[in-house]
Amino acid sequence: MLRSALLYLSNQPRVFHFVRNNGLAKRFASRFVAGESLDEALDAVRALNARGIRVSLDLLGESVTNEREARGTRDAYIEILSRIHAQGLDANVSVKLTAMGLDISEELCVSLMQDVLARAQQYNTFVRVDMESSEYTERTLHLFEHRLYPHYRNHVGIVLQSYLYRTFTDVEYAIKLGCRVRLCKGAYKEPASVAYAEKKDVDANYVKCLHALLREGKFPGVATHDPAMINEAKRFARENDIAASRFEFQMLYGVRRDLQERLVREGYGMRVYVPFGTQWYPYLMRRLAERPANVAFITGNVLREMVGRRGNHRQPA
Repeated sequence: MLRSALLYLSNQPRVFHFVRNNGLAKRFASRFVAGESLDEALDAVRALNARGIRVSLDLLGESVTNEREARGTRDAYIEILSRIHAQGLDANVSVKLTAMGLDISEELCVSLMQDVLARAQQYNTFVRVDMESSEYTERTLHLFEHRLYPHYRNHVGIVLQSYLYRTFTDVEYAIKLGCRVRLCKGAYKEPASVAYAEKKDVDANYVKCLHALLREGKFPGVATHDPAMINEAKRFARENDIAASRFEFQMLYGVRRDLQERLVREGYGMRVYVPFGTQWYPYLMRRLAERPANVAFITGNVLREMVGRRGNHRQPA
């Protein structure tokens, strides 16, 4: 019921127009989305960099339906990379293949991604190819392996999701390729035929994949807000003499900012994924709809951060 309602609301132009012009809604969204413009996003990057936090910028929008939109996304990402470079910011970018026209034409998608990757190579920076729902997993990995990675090995990486049964096999293959992997649990609602339904199984697979990537992977991104997974990464690295410089933690903009700052103080690399763009309302609604438990996740993490900050304020100087 909740999922259906959220999906319905995400596709209502009148609701979108109202929310975009509602001050309270925009203030709520600003917690998790760094504004609608690139200038606003770059302001957020500078603020995070000032706290020792790296960034990956994500221009909101996916599943484009025509070539003009796909080429516009390509142009926007080239501008993002150029602005990051010109301003000397510690940031890279994150891209969804469906935003680059994957649903229109694989050849179009590859061509546009190669344009973006060529600019990333020119600036010696990095592009993360985001993973979408399971219906895109095989296509995304195939295009990554055969069309993108061979020409831009040091400038492109992939995302793998521990809730899929196949992921440990994909991790092993990524290690053989020598490519960079961002490991997350996964946010989409998936059928039992392809994904673990129970959190304990998702967590167990995450730990299994995490150990392999920390031991043999190329600068893995440990993407989680789960304290248990973070502690396990720290424990495994410490006990296996894996330096903190060989991996980084990754979190979402606005979620567990207290934990982000704590990890930086402890000497770990931290990268925050910063989404921005005019499509922030559909983005938030779809993310919540994909897994209604995300509502509780966001609310719970915000409350934990607030409680943590209050507790710190009570401590004597």
